[in-house]
Amino acid sequence: MAGFRALAREVRNPRNTIALRRTSLRKCLERFAPYGHRATWHHLCALAGLAPDDRAPDPALLIAALTELEEARAVWLAYEASFADRRKREKHDGIRQPSALDDWHRNTWGGCDIVPCVSPTVFPAPRLADVLRRVISAMEAGPGDACPVCSQERLEWRCDLERYPMEGPVCADCGIVVPVPALSRGALIAARRRAFADRYAAV
Repeated sequence: MAGFRALAREVRNPRNTIALRRTSLRKCLERFAPYGHRATWHHLCALAGLAPDDRAPDPALLIAALTELEEARAVWLAYEASFADRRKREKHDGIRQPSALDDWHRNTWGGCDIVPCVSPTVFPAPRLADVLRRVISAMEAGPGDACPVCSQERLEWRCDLERYPMEGPVCADCGIVVPVPALSRGALIAARRRAFADRYAAV
């Protein structure tokens, strides 16, 4: 099975058909898709100017989408390297108990569903690399009261998510499932209360 870098070379190879280059870009998302496969694809298409269903897109737009994906992947790989170094130091110092940050990292290992989006067509506006930097910074800084990506405080606890995590706080603005360790206890309580209030209001 081809890795991310091999697939990226296929996307850039002008000797390949445009269909193969597009397919190779889609396969890159099987190796690295921060929002989940479909939402990451829609995000890349929106920022590059691609039509998601276009089977013969402009090669320059494919390269633009790939470049953004590679930029985000570089941010994530740097984080994973620093995470591994930190855990090695902690284990050397006798710290074996995993933290909430460790749990989050374990569940996002490899770079898929790092910041999953509930809907494939609702995602943060900034570039992927910027979103990942914001989320990583928030996770390392400790719990806050708002979405780490867009600073929106309107969060709603959802119990009907289609993949991991099966439940969690969702940002009403940018559509991400906010990592629980990034939010304060007060923010989580407010998210649950808002979900129940909205549910009962609809009855």
